Order: sequence, then C-alpha cells, then structure tokens
Amino acid sequence: MKWWGQRVKNIYHYLVSVAMIIWCRYPAKKLFVIGVTGTDGKTTTATLIYEILRAAGLNAALISTVAAKIGGEEVDTGLHTTNPDARRMQPLLRRMADAGVTHLVLEVTAHGLDQYRVLGCNFAVGVLTNITHEHLDDFVTMERYRRAKLKLFKGVKFAVLNADDPSFKNFQFSIFNFKSNSKTRIIKYSKSKLKNISPALWGDYNRYNIGAAEAVARILEVRSQIVETVIKDFEGVPGRREEVKAGQKFRVIVDFAHTPNALDQVLLQLRKELGAEKRLILVFGCTGERDKGKRPMMGEIASRLADVVIITSDDMRSESQDEIARQIMSGITPELRSSPLKFSSPTRVFAVRGDKRGDMKIVKENDRGEAIKKAIKEAGPGDIVLLAGKGHERTILIGKTERPWSDAEEAKRAIRGAGG
Repeated sequence: MKWWGQRVKNIYHYLVSVAMIIWCRYPAKKLFVIGVTGTDGKTTTATLIYEILRAAGLNAALISTVAAKIGGEEVDTGLHTTNPDARRMQPLLRRMADAGVTHLVLEVTAHGLDQYRVLGCNFAVGVLTNITHEHLDDFVTMERYRRAKLKLFKGVKFAVLNADDPSFKNFQFSIFNFKSNSKTRIIKYSKSKLKNISPALWGDYNRYNIGAAEAVARILEVRSQIVETVIKDFEGVPGRREEVKAGQKFRVIVDFAHTPNALDQVLLQLRKELGAEKRLILVFGCTGERDKGKRPMMGEIASRLADVVIITSDDMRSESQDEIARQIMSGITPELRSSPLKFSSPTRVFAVRGDKRGDMKIVKENDRGEAIKKAIKEAGPGDIVLLAGKGHERTILIGKTERPWSDAEEAKRAIRGAGG
C-alpha cells in the first residue's frame, strides 16, 4: 500500500519539476550531463570524475551527497538528500548554466529518479556502480529498486556498467530494450588495473570506482597522463574512510557505510590492515523508519567481521532505538552466541567465534556520543575503531528534529577526554 501511495505522490513531484523547469528556462538543456547511480560508491565515483574533468580544463560542475560545486564555489545541497527536489535543483542548474558550465557530474539516487527530481537532465552518460540491498522500505522489491535505477539510462549515448556486478547482464539487456537507446553504446568496466601509479584511495572496492571514472575519461578523450595524475592525488571525499587523528595510538576511521554491502566491504578491508592480535572495534546503527530488512543482515556482518560491536543510534526518527537494536542483533548467527541475547541497556553479549580470534563483544548503547566514548575507551595501541553510517553528515535526526552532529568531532572529543 505504501508503494502505491508513493506513486500518487510522484505525480505531484512530476508537476512541480515541470513547473520549475519552465520557470528556470530549462537550465540543463545545454549541459553535457554525466549521471552516476548505484547502491554504493556513487559519491566517490562522481567526485573523481569531476576532478578529472576539471584537471582536463573543462568547465565542470558537481552535485553529490556531500555538496554541489560550481567552479570554485561549494554549495550545500541540503540535509539527508542526495538529489534536492526540483525547487532547489532547477535554480542550482540555472546557476551552473549562467556560470558557463559545460559538463555536469550528477550523483543520482533511485529516489531522485523515481520522484522526478532530475527531470530535464538529458543524460549523455550513465554510470552504474553496483546494485545491492537498500531502500526496500520504499521500493518493496529488488526488481522495483532496479527499475528505478534503470530510468537513468533511458536515452543515454553511453552506458558505463560494472561487468563484475551481478546486475550487469540484466541492465545490459534492459537498456537495449529502450526504443530511445538504439544508438546507445555499452561501455564495460571492472576493477582498475593501474600499473604505473599507486592510487591515494584505499580499498579493493575503490578500484571499481576508479575503473568507472577511467571509462568516462576515455569517452571524453581525456589524456591518460591527466587521469593518472588525478587518481594518484585524489584522497576521496569527507566521511569516506576519513581518518581522525588526535594524537591517539590507535586508528579511528569515519565512514558513510550504511548498507550491508558497504559495511561488509569496509570491514573486510580493515581486517586486512589490522595488525596481529589487534582488534577491530565497530560503532554503527541503522536508520529509523527505513529499510528494516537490512538490519539483521548488518548485524550478521558486524558480528562476523568486528571484534567489538557497539550498536547505537543513527537517525532513528520516531522509531524505538531498542527495537532497531533488537532487529540488528537478531542477525547474529546462533553459532556465535555463548549466552542468550538480552536487549536492556546497556547489553553485553560475549560470543565465541570458533577461530583464533576468540571472544567478541557486543554492546548496546543508545546514545551515539556515549557509544563513541566507549569505543575510544575500549581501543588499545594498534587497534582500529570504525564509526560507520553517518560519514560526512553534520546532523542527526531524532524524532523530527535535526540536531548538529559530527562523528569526527565526537571522536576527537572522546580521545581528548580519554587522554589520547
């Protein structure tokens, strides 16, 4: 029923978008628009493409989850929204057109496509990073989620697809089924195989983001030397594997990982970097009133890959944090449990993994600030603390109230309070 209600709302979004396009004089008409969609990796991929275009001397702009960039000016795009609605999007595009922008790199979400927030952007290039579990609270099924993403590729000149992602064959077939795509070229990419340079971006999964950016650069005939220089120097975006350094003897990393796939990938990478007999300490939660199906999945991933897991709040809105935590903890597999799970706060559960890493600990702490303090207090020399889910975000949503927040700043305060 909720899905059909959203369809009705989308009619309203469509009419608003049409009105704003007319009011702003069709601002995207002359822009060469590159759309980047997918479940994970969109922001990093879009930003890397933007940096390559700028280095190539093109007058490029960017709209991403983190910010919009017009020339040297950075513009905040709003709270908790990758694609602003048409009342903000179209004036933003008008500013870009008036500033002489020729190329726009636009991070595009399934909601942005489904709700016509990017209507009027005639995408020349569409990029797909991957399709994994997310947003099923709104789209109900993975097929509907996939179809929403597919809208980006209708009428594109180039479709840049991840050949290693399970969605590849399905997307390739579906794109060719669009009548408007008779001349569309499918550009396949996989993990970047850079031989002469060492990318600043860490992690195996970022090799795919680099591979996508390289593919777009080839389409636009950007010289390889320029591409390699940008990749070598590009350190990522705020809130994506952002290191917090405050004189402590352990590592603290802030990352936006808020999907099962993203959490799995970042934890796997950090385990590779972890020293012998050192621990990986994870602080994370799941957003309230959103995709409940991913909560046990993330609980399973956390309990499998981290040594200490502190389950806490993350934009819980009006949902009970205890209930969110219960659903996360339900994903912990029975063989990991050595005592019954209880959900009173605080909860400590000791579970035996059955491998050389021995016992792992799960703590429930509803207050995110206190959870970060506990993680910092728990950490010893050489350990890694991962604060997952909030990333770059500067607010936390409790009820209907946006409150100022920064995982990085909270971590610094906790380190200072613990004496480093």
